[in-house]
Amino acid sequence: MKSALLIIDIQRALCSGEWAAFDIDRVIQRINGVSAKARAAGLPVVLIQHEESEGPLQFDSEGWQLADGLVTHADDLRVRKTATDSFHATELHALLQQRGIEHLIVCGLQSEFCVDSSVRGALALGYAVSLVTDAHSTVDNGVLTAAQISAHHTVTLANVSSYAQRVTPVLAHELNVED
Repeated sequence: MKSALLIIDIQRALCSGEWAAFDIDRVIQRINGVSAKARAAGLPVVLIQHEESEGPLQFDSEGWQLADGLVTHADDLRVRKTATDSFHATELHALLQQRGIEHLIVCGLQSEFCVDSSVRGALALGYAVSLVTDAHSTVDNGVLTAAQISAHHTVTLANVSSYAQRVTPVLAHELNVED
């Protein structure tokens, strides 16, 4: 099964300052480890960036840029999005289809928004998904801690059974990358 890695919204505004995701430095380290494995195996790496018409994630603003510390390569694919689902009104599905991708490895921000929506979007389109459980994060929401939110979404997504494909949770250091 041909795979690709999706790195969702690892952007400066979400990785530093007021909106910095929980444990973001370690999350980025884990993502860098996963992306190194993916690149070494020849898998496409897709960097997805959320943008809004105003605010810290406005296109091409300082906050919209990829986070400091995130390792990227010139041949990484880039997708801009305006909705929580990385597939909604973007070229992502077409890019993956052109490459014969059937399986996605997913990591990034934020667990309950763009990671959750993108994983569900991937399932609806027929992709099998490996969710890197220690390489997605979010912020506290006043009811739950970021760690609780991320853990909840990992368990919830792994138990979604209404699609032909399933989500397999995996720790970054246990991820087996294959083309």
